[in-house]
Amino acid sequence: MFAQVESGSITSFPKGNKGIQIGDNNYPRTIYSLWTEAERNAIGIYTVEIDETNRKDETYYINTDISYAFGSGKVTGSYGTATAKAIADVNVVWTQAEIDAKEAPDGTSAGDAHNDGDGNQIVIYGLKTKYKNQFNAQAAGLLAPTDWYVVKATEVSDYTVPSAITTYRAAVRTKVNAMETAIDGCANVAALITLLTYVKQEDDTITRPLGEFPDEVV
Repeated sequence: MFAQVESGSITSFPKGNKGIQIGDNNYPRTIYSLWTEAERNAIGIYTVEIDETNRKDETYYINTDISYAFGSGKVTGSYGTATAKAIADVNVVWTQAEIDAKEAPDGTSAGDAHNDGDGNQIVIYGLKTKYKNQFNAQAAGLLAPTDWYVVKATEVSDYTVPSAITTYRAAVRTKVNAMETAIDGCANVAALITLLTYVKQEDDTITRPLGEFPDEVV
């Protein structure tokens, strides 16, 4: 990515795929690939250096747009302070501006709940709910291959689910319940990240505080 600087200010961001006119001079697109940085700088073209110091994992954070500045002989693009995504669920409510714009139903007041077509409260799920849903779906997927044992036991009077299957299914449910409890116990996004992050241990194993589901039964 390149930037054009004139009189100390960034005026454009050439894509580098075509030539450029600067003043009365026309330059071919090869200036971006064949010229040195010093040669480009001499005519006011700089390679943009991106500073990702403040950029965070977008799974958990909302990053700002990049802001660009020219100084000390170079063009730098940098992120502002990232904002952590909501960890808890948020109930959507009408704002006064929405009410004033007549987007809310007649008679509602600021702070009243947004409802869907069936009258249900509209909720924006936070990270806790998203991850709990994810692990519950994983647990359901692990249990599905052995569901037929349980179905058979309800339909065939003299059939009993093998103990290994019963033990495994109980272990999956116990583990997902423990995962939900651990997630609910996170006070902030940083704690949730720690819970979910895999770390190499002294014995060279790679584990996470949240743990894992039991091995599947064949």
